[in-house]
Amino acid sequence: MKKSLDQKLARIHADPRGAKDFILADAKDADMALAIGAPGRSPEAYPGEVVFRSLQEYREIIEHIVEQGLVDMMLMSAHTNEILTIQKRIFDKSPVTPAARANDTTDIHILRGGRSPSQPSLPFRTATLDHIQCGHVDCVTGERRLGADLGLYSITFQNDAGLDRRALEEYKTFRLEAERKGFRHFLEVFDPNRHDAIEPTKLPGFINDAIVRALAGVTSKGRPLFLKMVYHGPQALEELVHYDPHLVVGILGGSAGTTYDAFKLLSEAKMHGARVALFGRKINHAENQLAFIRFLRLIADGEISAEDAVRAYHGVLQKLGIKPQRTLEEDMQLQTGVMSYGGSGTTISLPSTLKSPVAAARSAIHRNDDKSRGSAEPDFRKMTAAEKVAYQKARWDRILG
Repeated sequence: MKKSLDQKLARIHADPRGAKDFILADAKDADMALAIGAPGRSPEAYPGEVVFRSLQEYREIIEHIVEQGLVDMMLMSAHTNEILTIQKRIFDKSPVTPAARANDTTDIHILRGGRSPSQPSLPFRTATLDHIQCGHVDCVTGERRLGADLGLYSITFQNDAGLDRRALEEYKTFRLEAERKGFRHFLEVFDPNRHDAIEPTKLPGFINDAIVRALAGVTSKGRPLFLKMVYHGPQALEELVHYDPHLVVGILGGSAGTTYDAFKLLSEAKMHGARVALFGRKINHAENQLAFIRFLRLIADGEISAEDAVRAYHGVLQKLGIKPQRTLEEDMQLQTGVMSYGGSGTTISLPSTLKSPVAAARSAIHRNDDKSRGSAEPDFRKMTAAEKVAYQKARWDRILG
């Protein structure tokens, strides 16, 4: 089965300025970050009760989405890839490309009560390429096509010479191994998770420069197929696309937010040069994932506006007898601050019902994002340990896709 991802990438590189193709991916690799909470809340929970779906249910949803065939790529953990790609063979007759998370740096080790997300990111890899490709160590000839031949590699630049050098060295080691084993990758670039790494106003330029400098010495065999990065606004995106139209830029979805958040993010990013969108929690937290993906596809293909898509999505929910999480009016609210030209992408949205210490952290975040206050950071010296954890968790809720 020909894969739509490969076909679209070929057309984009043949005509970088004129091709209309847009790649849509579902990121169902959250079990390598959020653990028990990765599958999302179960609809069977009672009011006030938090019950998560099982891993089995999570994988069944993946199967339904692959069968639907509207996404171009499905990103999974190495274990889920083994079950669905190698054992169940669900991608053999599908246009959807399987992919697996190839590394899991410490900043995505999000454990209840854990502190890793608030500490400087360190390189780490749970999965091996052999296990992703064939399910066991040391694949033999002919086995490497049994599993996925595409993976996500994640890097977090910290504006620290020692930390960034180590991260780049690990990325180089990965690229060399991947080239030898016929393994392709796309590159995920997170913003620094050190609160004092860089002034927020300088963050978009820093990330753009870090990316192009990191790839300047990488020849075509080792380069990523595309990028997955935080959307820092139109100006930053256009700058990166203009620099190298063959550097295919993809945006990550961030936290769930409103339906309009997701649809408008896709629409705006596409308008300013993005060619890929990878949504994780925005899809996983939707009332109906298949319907949500269908409207993402319609927006990506230019067949409907973000505003009309929200209204139509609510209409579908009504026909299906599914109670929406928010009213249509509430779901049409935009909770992100990265849509304005030159936006920094540092806005963090939090539900208004959160209580202390999270409420205190939210207040600090909003103060930090208020343009009238410049680039000042929250005063971490005056925050309790719980408030610091809440601040970092809120930040990563937006960043992780």
